[in-house]
This record gives sequence, structure tokens and C-alpha cells, in this order.
Amino acid sequence: MGISGNGSSSRRVGVVLFQLGGPDSLDAVEPFLYNLFSDPDIIDFPLASIARRPMARLIARARARHAGRHYREIGGRSPILEHTMRQAAALECELRRSLDARVVVAMRYWHPFTHEAFAELQKLAPGDLVLLPLYPQYSRTTTGSSLNEWNRHFRVSDDWRPNLHTVREYHADPDFVDALVAAVNASLAGFPHPAADVDFLFSAHSLPVSVVQAGDPYQEHVERTCDLVWAAGGWPGRRHLCYQSKVGSARWLAPSMGETIERLAAEGARNVLVVPISFVSDHVETLHEIGIEHRILAERLGITGFRLMPGLNDSPRFIAALAKLVRQKLAGDVSDHGGYSPDSRGSHTGSLV
Repeated sequence: MGISGNGSSSRRVGVVLFQLGGPDSLDAVEPFLYNLFSDPDIIDFPLASIARRPMARLIARARARHAGRHYREIGGRSPILEHTMRQAAALECELRRSLDARVVVAMRYWHPFTHEAFAELQKLAPGDLVLLPLYPQYSRTTTGSSLNEWNRHFRVSDDWRPNLHTVREYHADPDFVDALVAAVNASLAGFPHPAADVDFLFSAHSLPVSVVQAGDPYQEHVERTCDLVWAAGGWPGRRHLCYQSKVGSARWLAPSMGETIERLAAEGARNVLVVPISFVSDHVETLHEIGIEHRILAERLGITGFRLMPGLNDSPRFIAALAKLVRQKLAGDVSDHGGYSPDSRGSHTGSLV
């Protein structure tokens, strides 16, 4: 898909889709984990510049076998690149209705890396660049990390000085909310019982409490998305918000998914729909953590109707929402030739695996 083609406008636009990434084979699990735990926006402590990489190597080696079993059970690799490439292709097709657009993928911890995406765009030299993270709710550990990595590689030159636009978050965007509501409704259709008998379990990736206390807006954004989706859906059931994927002994956002499932089972719940509210693509944390581990827990506790809403992936509503965000940025945003400015409050300790 070249950048020059059938778009009805001569305006040349590049879009960068940022995503976490995932190992594309079992052999890639350990280096993927090493890249993650080497991220200064994920792991930071006194003298981290000296100790971070050796510590990351130890953590990756210790966790690789356990994580590798999870990937083996979902096909031997992460499907996140496949989903992201389909999202990129669909978004490019949508944008090319009115723009001479090219969409590239920049994964944070595995191929294609950010520097690979930048090199591709540098060859194409679009006049406008839109940075579009696939993290709807902003956190310095996800969007911030991806944009900081972009800033490390982005360079202007006499030959290429693009207008740079950044989508920081879209947790409350009406079209994004509508895409989630449509996905929930599609999943509800699989229940033999009316929605009034369903417990809606909204799940988001957890985050260390210390990160939130330092001013990260992620929890607020997650809660806002849940409120908007629930209001727009108008379902008669009961809703709950939980967090998943905690790592380590520090205090993280709660309640956990396991604790919430145990509580619902004790209260007599029998039909639960899990709605991944912070993930837009299916990957190990939805397919294995929810779809296998928590399903086993729920069924063991007597929850006979346990369903997982698929990620938005490349659903037409979600792609249309992303395209609208890009067009809005191009239409009304002030260009930032200097690139993204990282949060001055710095980095912190956490994990996103």
C-alpha cells in the first residue's frame, strides 16, 4: 500500500499506530520481556541507569518459562501484531477516501519497533504525521512510553520537516464509546438469558497505586469510559469494574478480576460478561488471562455463563472512530514541529506484561 495512490486529496499524511507488541514465537518471549523491563518508563529507581538492564535480564529469564506456557496455550505467539496490522490496513483504506495516507505500526517492545516505523516514514516523507496510540486511556506507562520512544528517534531535516500531531487519548470519544457498546451488544446476543440476569464485568489493566498518586490520569480515564459505555448501553444488568495483570508485591489498582469473580459467585451470579475496557486488540491478557485462567475460576465457582467480549480489533466502528480522530487532528490541531514533550514528572515503577 504505497503512500501515493487513489486518495482524492494531494495532502500526504503518515499515521503511526503505537501498540505494546508481543512475541511472535516462543523463542521471542524472553527478549520481549527483557525489552519491556528495560523501559525507563516502566522500571525506575535510584541508580536505575546502571542496574536496570541487568535486572531486566534477570526478571525476563525468571518469567520467560511461565509466560511462555501462556503463549503456547494460545497458539505459540501473540496475535497482537496480526490484529494491529489489520487495524492499520483498515484505517489506511478508510483515510484514503479523502487523504493520500499511509499507516505504519510502531510496537514498543517487539518488531516492528518504533525506529523501524520512523525509517519507513522517513522514506515516504509525508507533510503531516499523526501519532495515534492504541491505548484509549492515557497513562505514562503506555502512551507516555510509546511517545517518549518516538521522541528518541524522530528527527527533522532540511528535506523533511513534517507537521506533527498527537492523539493523546480518546477514552471519552463518542464514536469509540459507540464501538464498545456495539461490541457489548453483539456479545450479549450469545446469552440465553435477558440482560437483566447478566453481570457486566469491565476489566482494565491494573497499574501501581503509586503511579496514580503521582498524577497519572489512567484510573480516572478508565472509570470515565465505563460510565459512558454503561450510560450509552442502557442495559438492565449489574456492572462492576475490576483490574487485571498485577505483577509484584506493590499495591496496585483494585479490586482484581479474581477477587471480583469470587465475590460475584458468592452472591449467586451465574452469567458474567467480561468487557475489556482498556484493550482494543485481543492478546495474551484477554485470550489467556481472561479467556482461560479466569474462565476456569468462574466455572469452578458455579458461574456457568462466562463470556469474554472480543476486542474491538478491526471492527468497522472502531476503525471509523480512529479515522475521525486523525481527520480532526489534521483539521484543527496546532502542529508541533518539536515532537512530543514527555511528562516532566518523570517515570516510575510498574509493569504491563
